[in-house]
Amino acid sequence: MTRPLILTGIDLPLEPSCGSTIWCSDVYTRLAGHGYDTVFAHLPGSGTWKHGFTTTAPLAAAKAPYGPGFDAYADALTDEVAALVRTRRPDLVHAQHLGFGLALAFARTASGNVPMVSVAHGTDVIAATEHPRARAVLNEVVDASVSVVVPNAAMAKEVDRLTGRRHTGRLVVVPWGVPLPAAPTAHPRAGNRLHLVHAGRLDANKSTVTAIEALARTEGHRLTVIGSGSELGTLTRRAAELGIADRVAFEAFLPRQDLFQRFGDFDAMLFTTRTLEAYGLVAVEAQAHGLPVLFSDLPGMAATLGDGGLSFPPGDAAALATLIDRLAASPATRQLLHRGAVANARGYDIAHTAAHLAALSLTAREGAR
Repeated sequence: MTRPLILTGIDLPLEPSCGSTIWCSDVYTRLAGHGYDTVFAHLPGSGTWKHGFTTTAPLAAAKAPYGPGFDAYADALTDEVAALVRTRRPDLVHAQHLGFGLALAFARTASGNVPMVSVAHGTDVIAATEHPRARAVLNEVVDASVSVVVPNAAMAKEVDRLTGRRHTGRLVVVPWGVPLPAAPTAHPRAGNRLHLVHAGRLDANKSTVTAIEALARTEGHRLTVIGSGSELGTLTRRAAELGIADRVAFEAFLPRQDLFQRFGDFDAMLFTTRTLEAYGLVAVEAQAHGLPVLFSDLPGMAATLGDGGLSFPPGDAAALATLIDRLAASPATRQLLHRGAVANARGYDIAHTAAHLAALSLTAREGAR
């Protein structure tokens, strides 16, 4: 018997440049165990990533974010997706990102032909809040969806607001997850000088500058920033301006397994996103490996990170500095947060995410029949 086929994808290169592509690889690898095959569509990229997708489909359209070229870009993607639907004959479409070009192409092609489940990732919801065209695209994608997957209640509330509460019943919270290690690799260490880590994409929303400015308000602690992005030059200059270049180390993006091996070198993770965060993939991964997380108190993040972290107002470097010093002064607090982090992460097993998405996919297919 032929296994049902899911057509999905993200209009990004096929590389682990963001949490969305990593999450998709984790989930769709495991959906194979639930009887599904996957075709993952993507823009041209390095092609060296060891992902978990069954089959990939490169797209040729030249990416054009919101602006004068967006409509032509979406039209080109729609033609390519239509060709994929004709040749691959998918049983189901999963549209990743509610407001981006490829999701729009999926919505326009699948509508009336193939049942579609869409998945919110955070950056799409941010874009829809800031750009009227992105909001219109998000609405068109949700209109075409049988159900809309959101990682937490805070994201569900935001999508509901952006769609005028017309499709509240389509919103389904499916908690995201990470591959859990057999045992934590980071453990509380003696001493009152902390070695902190910030990992991820270096862009304005991730607000890594908050971590650097917080460090400047402390004495003796060190920070390692692991990642790449448009803000790197600004961040290195800011560290020099504050006179802490000797206490801030910048390292290039690391593949996931290499990053996991580094977690044992640190005492806590700083998670400084300024606005919306869908899930906080790297923060939960850090918790799974035993690291407490000092995090921006964004909608949904306190519920996601539970007892394994301490929160501060987004962008408030002084408040973050106070938390760093508090953590440094109390070995008992570090031990308590370590245990809380490990326990909390156990509730975010990627296997559970895949099982939820498989069940939702079955419901969508049965409804279409």
